[in-house]
Amino acid sequence: MRIPDAAVLRAPHLRGARALFTTRDGGVGEAPFDTLNLALHVGDDEGTVLQNRARIAQLMGAPLAAVEQVHSARVATLPPQGELPLVQADALVTRRRDTALMIMVADCLPVLLVDEQTPVIGAAHAGRRGLLDGILENTVRAMEEQGAVPGRIRASIGPSICGRCYEVPQEMQDDAAARLPASSSRTGWGTPALDLRAGAVQALLAAGLVREGILAEAPCTREDPRFFSYRRAARTGRIAGVIRLQ
Repeated sequence: MRIPDAAVLRAPHLRGARALFTTRDGGVGEAPFDTLNLALHVGDDEGTVLQNRARIAQLMGAPLAAVEQVHSARVATLPPQGELPLVQADALVTRRRDTALMIMVADCLPVLLVDEQTPVIGAAHAGRRGLLDGILENTVRAMEEQGAVPGRIRASIGPSICGRCYEVPQEMQDDAAARLPASSSRTGWGTPALDLRAGAVQALLAAGLVREGILAEAPCTREDPRFFSYRRAARTGRIAGVIRLQ
């Protein structure tokens, strides 16, 4: 069974790549992971998750490469041939056309990147810790090592929690603002918050991308029930950003 087109958000902004962000629709899971949970570490049935991943691989026309995400700033580069061993990292980079990169989130930022001319792609999981520690800058640097030029890289920030909903303690906001001033925000009810998307845009610009190459408009995972959200329900699944060179 194929995933219906309405169950994914495509990223045509990323020319030269097939790129999309999944929703929670189009899979086979049961509540609270209904239906397209893609994570093996959240307590869902392993066989169900593997069925869902197989549907995404079918949609992308290639096997999926993933990492054990640990909120780090580490980037894994796929080997020229064969599978990537499961490693702890929070971003992947490749020039291969036979593999799709998958990064999973449930409020954090899924960031997909491509330099069409090289060509090379990247996928990054940017939570608060990883973003402040430089995961996006490191992803761009790893793409540069594969021949990318930062000014040519286009990036799309997918569904993630917005600055109106990501409430944090004041000291956490102060720490983030000291490193990424654009990330400082207020919730819709007036308390300290972080706007990770704005912080990500600042980080990508600092890494050499141009503003018109960055798409940062996406639904808020906490506000939009089409997506899994850890802030809305701690026991939940994970959506994904997935990208493959065309």
